[in-house]
Amino acid sequence: MTHGARVAPRRAPGAVLPLRVLGAVLLALAAGIHGLLWLQGYAGIPLVGPAFLADTVLGGVLAVLVASVPRRWLPWAAVAGALFALGTLGALLLSTTVGLFGFVETTAAPLWWESFWVELAAVAVLAGLAVAARPTRSG
Repeated sequence: MTHGARVAPRRAPGAVLPLRVLGAVLLALAAGIHGLLWLQGYAGIPLVGPAFLADTVLGGVLAVLVASVPRRWLPWAAVAGALFALGTLGALLLSTTVGLFGFVETTAAPLWWESFWVELAAVAVLAGLAVAARPTRSG
């Protein structure tokens, strides 16, 4: 090693693809859960219903982006996906504790636990992907 040379941090080169696929799948699952619940009656809840529909569309779009953007844009897509999942997880927890837009949820509601675990996993996986996919500096 030459004195003064910058060394890129070591990363597992094979980590990006599995995280990318898993992150896209988790976003698609979150979108699917919101879409299913919207169809099963959440559509009629003021403010919450439109939010579920928006989550369905946005989650689907982000899943496609995470799966397909060029590598140079992947950290940004992963951050956007992680923030989306964090927001939906936060809304779920708020609606279950203090209520959200006048709506109070319960952990006994359909797909509550599935939503919780999918969104929590999405936050972790996509945050990991954002770090793993960021460009390295060397030279």
